[in-house]
Amino acid sequence: MDPYEEKNYLSPLDKKQKEPPSIQEAFVEIASIDDEQTIVEDKPIFPVNSLLEHITELRKQIIKGLVVFLLFFVVAFSTINIWFPYVTRGHSLIILGPLEVVKFYMTISTTLAFGLSMPFLVHFLWSFVKPGLKEEESRFLGLYAPVMFVLFLLGIAFGYFVVNPLSYSFLVSLGAANFDVMVSASEYMHFLIMTTVPLGLLFELPIVALFLSSIGLLTADSMKKIRGWSYIAMGVGSAVITPPDFISQLLVLIPMIILYEISIHLVKRIERKQLESTA
Repeated sequence: MDPYEEKNYLSPLDKKQKEPPSIQEAFVEIASIDDEQTIVEDKPIFPVNSLLEHITELRKQIIKGLVVFLLFFVVAFSTINIWFPYVTRGHSLIILGPLEVVKFYMTISTTLAFGLSMPFLVHFLWSFVKPGLKEEESRFLGLYAPVMFVLFLLGIAFGYFVVNPLSYSFLVSLGAANFDVMVSASEYMHFLIMTTVPLGLLFELPIVALFLSSIGLLTADSMKKIRGWSYIAMGVGSAVITPPDFISQLLVLIPMIILYEISIHLVKRIERKQLESTA
């Protein structure tokens, strides 16, 4: 008895089998698959045009920065006899060889040229990274870039007028008790840079804290919780970047602690304003 005779069901054997494709259709299908794979493989992972544009823009900003730096270097080197007394402060320095004079002049001129060209270098860097920043990051850097430069100058001034003369006098008087102190020009230059430039960078602490707070990586409560460890880290940092005497380390540590507390206050104030704006 056939189970399909009472109902109009088709047996699987009665279904029409699909005819195999002809040779020409098979070749056309294989060719279309190869074309799709070729299109996928030829598509670049990174947009080449965009990458070349970024490299070209970076090259242009680097060249502009080098031109400004070299210009200030030539001016500083050619006028070294004018501002040289402000660097030595009347101290008696010696040189240990003919090449040390050139080394001293090159080092002090390079440092001064870098400091004078800093605003221009920051502006060129800002022009390069601005298109890739988020709106909040762009607004933050555009607002606080002048403040960053002012804080850097304040740090340099604090090191030049406070830390450098006090620590230099202390170390020289300490050595004069048992030795004939003669300071070479290269050693004095190294000491002057070590007591000024790092302080300029350390004075950027409030801006760094505000930036980390604006992108959600730092809060006032977290800064309060790690206050003790932060003081220890600042003490170690002051010992590393300053000459090996207690006076210099203390003169650097005190403003660092004050800046840390100011950073907590500023971050807390920013958080309060954000809460008020969202309420």
